[in-house]
Amino acid sequence: MKPLEQLVRKNIWKLKPYSSARDEYAGKEARVFLDANESPYNNPFNRYPDPLQRDLKQALSPLKGVPADNIFLGNGSDEAIDLLFRVFCNPNKDNVVAIDPTYGMYEVCADINDVAYRKVPLDDHYHMDADKLLRACDANTKLIFICSPNNPTGNSFPREDILRVIRQFQGIVVVDEAYSDFSSQEPLRLSLAEFPNLVVLNTFSKAWGCAAIRLGMAFASTDIIALFNKVKYPYNVNQLTQQKAMEMLHEITQVHQRRILILEARQYLMQAFAHLPICLQVFPSDANFFLARVTDANTIYNYLVDQGIIVRNRSRISLCQDCLRITIGTREENEQLLKALRQYKS
Repeated sequence: MKPLEQLVRKNIWKLKPYSSARDEYAGKEARVFLDANESPYNNPFNRYPDPLQRDLKQALSPLKGVPADNIFLGNGSDEAIDLLFRVFCNPNKDNVVAIDPTYGMYEVCADINDVAYRKVPLDDHYHMDADKLLRACDANTKLIFICSPNNPTGNSFPREDILRVIRQFQGIVVVDEAYSDFSSQEPLRLSLAEFPNLVVLNTFSKAWGCAAIRLGMAFASTDIIALFNKVKYPYNVNQLTQQKAMEMLHEITQVHQRRILILEARQYLMQAFAHLPICLQVFPSDANFFLARVTDANTIYNYLVDQGIIVRNRSRISLCQDCLRITIGTREENEQLLKALRQYKS
């Protein structure tokens, strides 16, 4: 890995971050708050939230196996993705490399930040080629994105292939583990101490069932976390989100039980889907969804919409012609999908 100072945009390295009222007295007890121009009424919502979400990070740390100082919390994982571009990539100069197909927000953030986005296709079985990823890089490549388990394909990539990229790339490798709770593969966030150029993304939206509160996580070295905190907006995670997340951390047993239900339903639904007349192929999945190639994705998708059932038509993205992405629902929802498709007539 290059020295971090060589990877970070010069203006960001020199940036003096905004100092919020809550930062300036940190570490001391306070009873009277007359510093932030807040209303003294409507407690507790009259007060700005902790800008660094310290209590929530401390609670998350043992569950994720990552020290609190190595955790960044944001408004969904998308905030961390955007920050990676803003911290490391000079507009109209640098580039990033990513597998293809994958989560579309990486390319959107590249376009917003005027950063070249280089796609490296997976093979016909949706396998990743580490050598091809590395060959796509040049002196101006700052980031490599690897989503594993991948969206929309659902498969995990071999750990050794990802580690090879991390070891050989001189920039930052971003491994998006949004769906790792549904995979048996060991999360790479547990290897942070070995790799200072690794950033691992995670989310409350999937296994935790909290998509509505918009809470994303990034795990990285303390130096990279400090850069994120320097650039982020001061109060990026609101008090209601922090409060709900803390509540969910006390429901960890229920979260695990729901995860098991989803895994069992995934196995059942994938097997049942494979026997439908419309199904040509069901691809392996380590996520809470699966990808299936069908006889006519556009027509079948529209038919399901008419039945009030929404899946994701992925036909317009590379290597996914006539593919539908099916999220695992409740038993009742899964049966409604199967019933509708058994009644479908082409």
